[in-house]
Amino acid sequence: LRDDAARATTRLTALTGTAPTLLTGDHAAAAARVADATGITDVRAGLLPEDKVGAVRERERAGRKVLFVGDGVNDAPALAAAHAGVAMGRAGSDLALETADAVVVRDELTAVPAVVDLSRRARRLVVQNLAVAGVFITVLVLWDLIGHLPLPLGVAGHEGSTVLVGLNGLRLLRESAWRPE
Repeated sequence: LRDDAARATTRLTALTGTAPTLLTGDHAAAAARVADATGITDVRAGLLPEDKVGAVRERERAGRKVLFVGDGVNDAPALAAAHAGVAMGRAGSDLALETADAVVVRDELTAVPAVVDLSRRARRLVVQNLAVAGVFITVLVLWDLIGHLPLPLGVAGHEGSTVLVGLNGLRLLRESAWRPE
């Protein structure tokens, strides 16, 4: 059991509003010890790779987006089946590393909730940027159709919106963006 497993589980639960599920090929007794140490209540032990894929598909059929974290050869099919697969790099098998969408190189489980949080912030910024660009373009087009938009002002308005969108996106590079909310 990794030292940061309980913190990562707590943080993921708080972020997503859904408690993680432990899917393992280990025996039920070993899985129960891990679940007790991490606070996971939904435990499925003794699973084969296809059983893990079935569990992922079950959540997807329920309308959920699934993030699967694994490190072994037996996790590779579930990593591929999930919306997003994250492999733990240092101890991970080559197949899991190649199959996953992302790899946590330092094997820090707390990186998983941090990346989920950062991806949500990035998505919000993309939506904001689309809204800003859309408003600028709409105003410029309407101004040109209704009245007369001088070309230099149109270019300045368009480029100004591009600069605003770029500056808004750069907010993710600030150190504070990488700290938990």
